[in-house]
Parts: sequence; structure tokens; C-alpha cells
Amino acid sequence: MSAPSSSETDRTDPPARPGPATPAEPADLPAHSDGFIRGLSQAIGGPVGEHAVNPAARRSRFWTAPRIIMALLCMTLAFSWVQKSPCQDGNWQENVQYTRFCYTDVLALYYAEGLNEGKVPYKDHAVEYPVVSGYFMGALGLPVHELGEKYPEINQGKWFYNANALVLSLLAVASGAVILALRRRRPWDAAIFALSPILLVTTTVNWDFLAIGLALLGMYAWTRRWPLVAGLLLGLGGAAKLWPLFILGPLFVLALRSQRFKPFLLALGGAVFAWVATNLPIAVLYRTSWNRFFELNDTRPIDWGTFWYIGRFLDSKWNSGAPGDQGPFQWLSDNIPTLNHLSYALTVLACAAIGLLCLLAPRRPRLSQLAFLVVAAFLIFSKVWSQQYVLWLLPLIVLARPRWGAIIAWTVAEIGYFTAFYAELLGAGGKPVIPEGTFVLASTLRLVTVAILAGLVVREIWRPELDVVRHTYDDDPDGGPFTGTPDAPWTVGIRRWLNLDRTPAPAPAPADTTS
Repeated sequence: MSAPSSSETDRTDPPARPGPATPAEPADLPAHSDGFIRGLSQAIGGPVGEHAVNPAARRSRFWTAPRIIMALLCMTLAFSWVQKSPCQDGNWQENVQYTRFCYTDVLALYYAEGLNEGKVPYKDHAVEYPVVSGYFMGALGLPVHELGEKYPEINQGKWFYNANALVLSLLAVASGAVILALRRRRPWDAAIFALSPILLVTTTVNWDFLAIGLALLGMYAWTRRWPLVAGLLLGLGGAAKLWPLFILGPLFVLALRSQRFKPFLLALGGAVFAWVATNLPIAVLYRTSWNRFFELNDTRPIDWGTFWYIGRFLDSKWNSGAPGDQGPFQWLSDNIPTLNHLSYALTVLACAAIGLLCLLAPRRPRLSQLAFLVVAAFLIFSKVWSQQYVLWLLPLIVLARPRWGAIIAWTVAEIGYFTAFYAELLGAGGKPVIPEGTFVLASTLRLVTVAILAGLVVREIWRPELDVVRHTYDDDPDGGPFTGTPDAPWTVGIRRWLNLDRTPAPAPAPADTTS
């Protein structure tokens, strides 16, 4: 008899849903499991000893790990509001929005999208965002305009920004709560999210937390084995910002490996229904306005800080950029349709490689690992990488690879890029603040650190014994309907044919000496 694969041996494991830690399954302690935190803990005497009081036994205490983390998250969001406060009144004289690092699209677009004039998104003004974001803008902006008409003395822009800041912060709090719910045995992982400087500077730059909150709630619904609800939430998230729909790709490949297609088809159907239901009214009634988002993405040039921007800068060191004297990136900059096709092709190839990795890995990868890789690949090859897109990656990397050291290094690179980006915006007025090469260096460090994080996630997929989440959970805590299911026989056969099955062969039976 052939040896069962590692995934086949999971057949007898009970399906594990995220649940509260018990004395038999103690909560993870970062000072023991994370080398970076273990090193820092030496300053206060080292990790907690084995004879210390077990925190889980102190059921009466108020400040449990989840409550501490939620309090820290609220503190970070409060500081974020303070950090953006110099820009709230809209009096952006002498480039205060750049010198104080407080620029926000939310306030700028209140006027640019005509909300201050009472224009209904899509009906009276073509909006550059997907429809759920447009609905959200109108749901908050139009009442503020009506209030301003009744009380002319109020600052409409400030009221609009603060209303959005409140709702976006609540969505950020909900996102933190979902991370805690997904990692109940590893609550301190959520502290990486709660204390992130990334939240401090980008939470209210745009409406990204609308999509993030919906995507994470969709992942939670999947974990609870509610695939239709998960699909509806992912579809709504995709109608706010496109990227939550990318999570359907990992779900499909995981369905292939587990040979459980019904939950995936339910999720897919829910996502399609939610996306169509939110988009169809606008597409039918205001087709030109609905097309605006897609047309803008087709025609936008290479954006600051992207892989293509870096390449064009390097081309300029050897080529003038004039016709006949162009490097490949300079040429692509002048041929946007070709750039679009190349960007999409590279993203699709990267996703195909991620899918192949999922099928060939020794154990079925975790959903959050694949989701992070897909979103990271999209950003690396995209021609647009706005400053707030970093928020897409933050909760996913916390779920995929909750190791403090690498995430802190990436955060430093992101904050460095954030600073250089604002210096570049100041220099756009004609007086450079930093050399162009400095901005390109900051862009390169951002891209490289994201690529390194992706490489580390790939490494832990290929060597699951390095995955700290698997040290706490027997199976994928985000697996939902896939948890505890065996691999499809054909995937087992392929891994054996390629000699990738690392499960040792069973020991031979002892010889019968009784005869």
C-alpha cells in the first residue's frame, strides 16, 4: 500500500474552526514563537517562564489580549485623526497638505466630484471609482451638503471629512476584530495590525477600508462555512475596489486541490450576484458615468512609484526618451495599450504560478497566504500603486505571515516611500525638494520589501514546518469548508510523479515468526 500524503492523513482530524484558546491549546505567546519579539523581551528579563501564572486561568481580568489590542487600535486611529487634522478645514495654503503629510482624497473629492454642489454620483457627475465607493460618497456627502444649505456657516468639507473618518475608522476597528476572530489562539498577531504606522498615515487617505472591511468579513464568513455570504461580501468589496474579487482565485485553486467545488461555486455565485446587483442600475441608467472607472484605468499613464516608473527612470540614464532613442520602459510609457496588456499578462502569469504552487505544495496552503500573494503580485506589476494601496496588504500579511521582524522592515520601507512621495508632490510645483533618484530609491525599497514578503510566504508554503500559524492550528484556520478534507487523488498523483510527496513510506510489517 502506498503511503498516505500529509493531506490525506488530515482525513481523521476534526474540522477545526477558529475558537477560543483552551488550556489544552494555549494561546500563542510572541516572546516564545517570534524571534524578533523574543530578542526585544530580553530588555525586560526575557520571555515569560514556564512557572509564570497562566493568563488564560485569570478569567476575571478585564484587560484580556483582545481588549488590549482593540484599545491599541482605537488609539492608533485617534492619532491618525490628529495627524490629518491640519487638512480638515480645506484651507490648503502654501502646500500644507504636503508639508504636514495630511493630504486626503476624501476632502479633495468632496469638491472635485461635485458633492458640495449637491450632485448625485453617476447621475449628475461621472465618478472615477467603482459604484459602491460612489454610493458611499453620496450617502455621506449629500446629507452634508443639505446640512450646509440649511446652516451656511458650517464648513461642509470638514464635516464630510470627519463623517468619513468616523465610518472608515469603524471599518478599521471591525477589520481588527475580524483578525482577532480569525486568530483566537494567536491574538497578539492582531497587534501588528493595531500598532502599524501604516494605519496612522493612510487610514483616511481614501475609501479603501470600505473594501478591506468587506473583504475581511467575507473571509470570516468563509471560515464559518457560509460560502454564499462570503461570496456576497467579496462581491460587494469588489464593487467598492476591485481587489477583493481576487480572493476568488485562491478559493478556486483550493477547491481544485480539495475537490470540493460546491462551496466555491456558492461563493462565486454570491460574488457575481452582489457585483451585478450593485453595478447594473448604474450601468443601465448612466452608462457613460459607469464607464468612467474603466476608461480611466485604460488610459492612465505610468504612476509614481511603480515598477514601470522605476524602469523608465533607469532607461533615462542611457536614453534621451525621444523617438528612436528610447529604452523599453520609455517606449511603454508612450504606448499605454501595450503597457496595459503587458501588465495584465505578467499579473496573470504570476497568479498561474501561485496556483501551481498551491497544487504542488506538500500541504494545502492557507487561504490568507494565497490571497496575500495574489494581491502583492497585482500591485508589483500594476501601472498604478497609490500610497493607500499598502492598506490592502496589511491585514493579509498579518494573517499570512505574522512575524514582526519582516513586517517592521517592510513598514519602514513603506513609511520611507510615503515621506519621499510627499516630497515629490512638493517638487511637482517646479522646485525639487529631493533628487529624483532618492524618490526612485524609496520606490524600489517599497517594491523589493513587498517582493521579499511574498518570497517568505512562498517559502513557508513550500516548507510548512516554518509556518508559525501551523504551529498553533492543525489545519488552515481560514479554510472553512476545505478544513480537514483530503487532497484530490489527481493532485496527490502529480506530486508523487514529480517526487514532491515528502510523506515517508510506512515501515515494513514485522516478519511473522510464529509459523
